[in-house]
Amino acid sequence: MTNLRFEAVAEASRKKPLEVATPAERPSEFFGKKVFNRQKMYKYLPAAIYAKLVDVIDNGAQLDRSIANEVAKGMKQWADENGVAHYTHWFQPLTEGTAEKHDAFIEHDGKGGMIEEFSGKLLAQQEPDASSFPSGGIRNTFEARGYSAWDPTSPVFIIDDTLCIPTIFISRRLIEGVQKMVGFVLFLLAIVLIIVIS
Repeated sequence: MTNLRFEAVAEASRKKPLEVATPAERPSEFFGKKVFNRQKMYKYLPAAIYAKLVDVIDNGAQLDRSIANEVAKGMKQWADENGVAHYTHWFQPLTEGTAEKHDAFIEHDGKGGMIEEFSGKLLAQQEPDASSFPSGGIRNTFEARGYSAWDPTSPVFIIDDTLCIPTIFISRRLIEGVQKMVGFVLFLLAIVLIIVIS
């Protein structure tokens, strides 16, 4: 055991530091370059869609699902221009880490072929587990562990060749827990009513 520690220290001391090149460009030229921020939203979205999305982000307005197709179209155009081939719904389950569900911008066309597509439906909501994948997941779709939904208040960003879409994760267990809690509260209210009436 002692030798193992000494070997680890010796190995670590043999490593050479990596050379890190200072960027030649100013920070303002590369900061946020791979983020679908307001500047890019303004460029890639129609004016009315941009206004609705900004209202959601700034004022907490309800997200109108009718704008999802136009937002997805603008995001995909921006992603294509940045060499992106895949997208992921990126979320943070209660496991002290992050989780992702990766997909390609390819959909079956229903005729045995493929088309490149990224629709509002694909942007807005996903099942993050494999219950309904064609690979033969063992659970039925209604038994999925949860769903992820696009969080428009967090900006979409690119890492390598992947468009990362921040999402919220809604757990089936959370839903069941809320249902149980509501049932328990109703049970308590019934007892209180019985006591008050009698």
